[in-house]
Amino acid sequence: MKKILLAGAVALFGLSNAQIAKGTTYVSGQLGYSQNENNNTDTKIESFKVLPTVGYFVNTNLAVGLGVGYKNDNTKVTTDGNLIPTGTFVNENKTTTSAFVVAPFVRKYWTIGEKLYIFGQLEVPMEFGQFKDEDKRTETVGSTEAKTSTSTKDNFTSIGVNVKPGLDYFLNKNWSIEATFGEFGYNTNKVNVDGAKRVNDYKFGLNLSSVTFGVKYVFAK
Repeated sequence: MKKILLAGAVALFGLSNAQIAKGTTYVSGQLGYSQNENNNTDTKIESFKVLPTVGYFVNTNLAVGLGVGYKNDNTKVTTDGNLIPTGTFVNENKTTTSAFVVAPFVRKYWTIGEKLYIFGQLEVPMEFGQFKDEDKRTETVGSTEAKTSTSTKDNFTSIGVNVKPGLDYFLNKNWSIEATFGEFGYNTNKVNVDGAKRVNDYKFGLNLSSVTFGVKYVFAK
C-alpha cells in the first residue's frame, strides 16, 4: 500500500513540473465556413466566421486573452407559383446577420502529462451587428414583367458568459493542438428598435458530437 501511495505521489509531482511559464504568449483563433443548399426547398444557408486570438500567461498555467473578429450568416429562400387568374411569380427572401465580435477570456490549465493539459475557459463574447431582411418579387403576366423589392435593417447587441472545458496537446515547445467539448453559459441579445425585448439563451452540457479543434502557436520562453 505504501509503495502504491509513493508511486502516486511521485507521478503527481512529476506531472506538476510540466507547467506553462508566466510571461508566455500564444496566438490562435477560429476560421470557418459552411454552406448548405437544399434543392427541395430552394434554400441556401451560408456561414462564415474569423476570430484571431492572443493569449498571455499572467501566472503559471493561467492565461488571459482577447479574440477580435467578424461573423456573417445568410439564408436565401426562393419560392415560385402561379397567379390567379393567369401569370407566375417568383419570391426571393434573403436574411443576413453580420457582426463585429469581441471576446475577452481567462483560461486555467491543469497538467495531465508532460505534453497534455486540460483547461477551463471563462469567456465573455460580445457581438455588435446588424440584421438585414430583403425581399424581391417578380410577377410575370404574358409578356409583362413587374418587379418589387423591400429591405429592412436593424442593429443588435449580444453579450454572453460561457465556460468551456478542453484539452491541449503540445506537439513541441511552439505548436499545440487543442480541442473544446461542450459549453456552459448564458447569452442575451436585443435588437435596437423601440419595443424590442431581449432574447435569452442558456447552454448547459457536454456534446461530444460538436467537438471543435484548433491549432495554437506558442512563443515559448
